[in-house]
Amino acid sequence: YTEYFQMPWLWNHDIKRVLMEGLGGGSTPRAYQHYYTNVMVDVVEIDPVVVEVAKKYFTVAETPKLIIHTNDGRVFLRQTTNIYDVILMDAYSTTRYGSSLPRQLTTKEFFTLASQHLSTNGVLAYNVIGQIQGFRATLIGAMYRTLSEVFPHVYMFPAVESQNVVFVATKSAEPFNYLRAAVEAHKLIDSGTVTLPTFSLRVKSFLDQPPPTASTSPLLTDDYAPIDSLLQGTQ
Repeated sequence: YTEYFQMPWLWNHDIKRVLMEGLGGGSTPRAYQHYYTNVMVDVVEIDPVVVEVAKKYFTVAETPKLIIHTNDGRVFLRQTTNIYDVILMDAYSTTRYGSSLPRQLTTKEFFTLASQHLSTNGVLAYNVIGQIQGFRATLIGAMYRTLSEVFPHVYMFPAVESQNVVFVATKSAEPFNYLRAAVEAHKLIDSGTVTLPTFSLRVKSFLDQPPPTASTSPLLTDDYAPIDSLLQGTQ
């Protein structure tokens, strides 16, 4: 699913600065280092042990173009003055329900803050473990509804090989459909801007319609974000 974090290039062909919230094994930052050598990447990871493990076992190395900040993702955005072309969200914590989204990174208020740190043509991409229909479908609907309160357009890329949905929310009000996404993908590949071998394949997952649960799922706010209950059910 991490390859879908390269989909923001469809909306912005000149990405220079990226914020990644949630380090994990560092596959996404390493991919950006490999494929886009001129892009500056800030990574925010709340757990110093995760940073240590990523460096020791997953060959994650800080460079002038890849800087890791040990901090809460929302606190970092409140404190920084940086403006990013892309914000990538893959922050998970472990709870009794398994992998859980940090509540403070799922709300309308958080997305408003994130939008304020995006450039004019900025894009936010957010990985959520779940499915459009079935497993955690209500969570998918809640995330879609909440993102749509802040961003003019929200798209989805359901992962082919796993139970992940990567949302893409754009600051641009210009609508995209699958045909437009395919055209932009060909431009990026033909120009050599994107060299990920599976890029055109990943674009085929593009969806521009709301999930069936969007209208009935809750709007997530700082006052009401029942993430734990949304994680329990299959719907």
